[in-house]
Amino acid sequence: MEIKQAPTESLSLALQNDRDGEIGKGNGKGVVGQLKKVVLAYSGGLDTSVIVPWLRENYGCEVVCFTADVGQGMKELKGLEEKAIASGASKLVVKDLKEEFAKDFIFPCLRAGAVYERKYLLGTSMARPVIAKAMVDVAEEVGADAVAHGCTGKGNDQVRFELACFALNPNLKVVAPWREWDITGRQDAIEYAKKHNIPIPVTKKSIYSRDANLWHLSHEGDVLEDPTNEPKKDMYMISTDPEDAPNEPEYVEIGIEGGVPVSINGELLSPASLISKANHIGGKHGIGRIDMVENRLVGMKSRGVYETPGGTILFAAVRELESLTLDRETIQVKDSLALKYAELVYAGRWFDPLRESMDAFMKKITETTTGSVSLKLYKGSVQVAGRRSLYSLYREDISSFENGQIYNQADAAGFIRLYGLPTRVRAMLNKSL
Repeated sequence: MEIKQAPTESLSLALQNDRDGEIGKGNGKGVVGQLKKVVLAYSGGLDTSVIVPWLRENYGCEVVCFTADVGQGMKELKGLEEKAIASGASKLVVKDLKEEFAKDFIFPCLRAGAVYERKYLLGTSMARPVIAKAMVDVAEEVGADAVAHGCTGKGNDQVRFELACFALNPNLKVVAPWREWDITGRQDAIEYAKKHNIPIPVTKKSIYSRDANLWHLSHEGDVLEDPTNEPKKDMYMISTDPEDAPNEPEYVEIGIEGGVPVSINGELLSPASLISKANHIGGKHGIGRIDMVENRLVGMKSRGVYETPGGTILFAAVRELESLTLDRETIQVKDSLALKYAELVYAGRWFDPLRESMDAFMKKITETTTGSVSLKLYKGSVQVAGRRSLYSLYREDISSFENGQIYNQADAAGFIRLYGLPTRVRAMLNKSL
């Protein structure tokens, strides 16, 4: 049998290219001519507006800006092309990723039951790989030899973006200005923009660092940096304060097929539309507010407040339906793997074979998680009101306290004697010592 050699030549070439074209010396500037064309993940804010001229000045390269629509809202996308061109970019590419984000990234995490450190529903973590994937595609389309991002050297996102790029196109170089330039803060960035006649956003700067997408809205910074401070009431943007929510509860029915939601109150919806509708319903009732101190991948602890109204509803629905359709051993194994699944997603390892293999397990194990769940929403709380499934393992004729034909209560005596045998043997041993 012929043994095929590993593609060591391709690997060596990629690593050699990485060494030969090493960037990010941390000396405040790049090398002109080192890069020809860079695709920049662009938001239109101060940081990315400044990165465009900085790349051109320090690398002498063409800059193509890329913006992903992952449901952050039309307000965030308005006027971006004009801003990008005025900053020195050759063009702006915008891609609508909402449905792909919901179907191929959010729903797999939802089906897996992936929650990071007991609370976080991975809103930002899931969005980064879909953005990075599209950015790599754009780089190939326009013939770029590098991609760039505006992530700081203290956060998780730099890892998520760059690991995705490594996995999808290891020959692409990555530029991370915050790890290279001598700009140290907002005022430095403003001065740089003024010096280079770059138009910068004139809107009032939020005191919080926020990330918005189809799944959630996160808040960090300012008063939240002290974990003893209660979040201010006016900080929240997509959910009503539970104290101000309607005084009457609302019932909502979530239809589920194969572990993922497909309908709300009987209305079949696309993944993105379904999440949007769940957000509206949940936000009205103050659902899904989370305040947590989490362990960042880079080692430090950080405090974040998350609004995930629709996601909280959908997670509750899927979990409750699984109580009908999965047996005890399956639930235990699934829950243990869900912890690792969440860690991989949080750490930016979306495209790892391990996560993909775990996803195949989750998809197979939830094939019968099909049915509907009725939930009661009231002033920030989500309570299950009812569950039904054709694949339900619950049998009223077995579970009833009344004697039935299938379960004979007298059989329990023999089971208990056998199940408790190790306990009895240990007690006998202790008594004889």
